[in-house]
Amino acid sequence: MDYAMLTHVGRCRVHNEDTCAADEMAGLFVVCDGMGGAAGGEVASQLAARAFLEQARAGRDTQSARWRLEKAAMEANNAVFMESHRDMSLRGMGTTLVGMEIGRDLREAWIVNVGDSRCYRLRDGVLEQLTHDHSFVDEQVRAGLMTVDEASISHLRNIITRAVGSHVDVDPDVVRSPLMPGDLFLLCSDGLTREADDEAIAQVLNGHQCVDLQMCANALVALANECGGSDNITVVLVRI
Repeated sequence: MDYAMLTHVGRCRVHNEDTCAADEMAGLFVVCDGMGGAAGGEVASQLAARAFLEQARAGRDTQSARWRLEKAAMEANNAVFMESHRDMSLRGMGTTLVGMEIGRDLREAWIVNVGDSRCYRLRDGVLEQLTHDHSFVDEQVRAGLMTVDEASISHLRNIITRAVGSHVDVDPDVVRSPLMPGDLFLLCSDGLTREADDEAIAQVLNGHQCVDLQMCANALVALANECGGSDNITVVLVRI
């Protein structure tokens, strides 16, 4: 297994409110996209990423991966929520979270998400989104009330329906992915997916530069910036 990660402020923002982090020995990876006034977004994403890794590491020998990742997302929520109520200048801050654990035997991965940061898997050249966005437009699409094209241009596309730290409780989704040699996982903030569609992302991931994962991460960030770079951009790549 190897991995690479990169975060970039983008072309339009002054501050980077995204955070990415990893614990390679534990097979843990996370991306958070913060939101909130002043420094709130940056604080929220950093707090959530740190709390997620700390909790997900705990009980690895005694608890199931599904339960630990759910609990880790809940602990991240608690850390952000409590800090936002301790410091009034941070009131209302929150963050998305997408995290992944690669099993020690490399037989399966578990992915947890809250918000609209995503996890993709590239297998045999085919890119598949493994997570569902917790956003108003995605829920409308899944309910058959809006088309994908309508969602992509909707003025409501920035509204997320779940976030870490916004409320006292959070409802994370957890999915399992069996592993195959050569699988390539992408965790990313919407700074990538709002600018580049899945076809463009797959083209980069299938390109020659992805022999080197850091070059691949650089290429994805460059793609988002070339397409506008309207938000912070964060990518984590993990190859089995």
